[in-house]
Amino acid sequence: MAKNLQSTLTETLSNAEQTVAFGTRLSVACEKAICIYLHGDLGAGKTTLTRGFIQGLGHQGNVKSPTYTLVEPYELDKWNVYHFDLYRLGDPEELEFMGIRDYFSDSSHCLVEWPERGEGVLPLADIDLMLRYDGKQRVIELQANTEIGKQVIQKL
Repeated sequence: MAKNLQSTLTETLSNAEQTVAFGTRLSVACEKAICIYLHGDLGAGKTTLTRGFIQGLGHQGNVKSPTYTLVEPYELDKWNVYHFDLYRLGDPEELEFMGIRDYFSDSSHCLVEWPERGEGVLPLADIDLMLRYDGKQRVIELQANTEIGKQVIQKL
């Protein structure tokens, strides 16, 4: 009999350090390749969370926002991590020209900021992650869309 896995998670994060720490916890929970869509207003903490995710997998250097390059690749020991920021994307078809489908593989984690700008071209997200401010704190909400997403939320 299959276990009924939790498909949502909500937490409150008091500061940027807790946002980085959540990103690290999230990366540790991802034992299979995953696609995570990051939703939230400008400054909500999407790149901060991504920094924790990538550093949690062993990256020692800076993690910068790929606002102008669309994607920043990180080749790590076990995984390739691709951090997309589609904020400045003019047309989803631009993603086809950059070979977007090649980034999503069994050996990669893909984190996509502003995924709605790539609608129709991007694959289904395993997890939709929303970050929003509530006063001075951030609220993070995760919604699993696949079995892999549910397994990650269960581990968190």
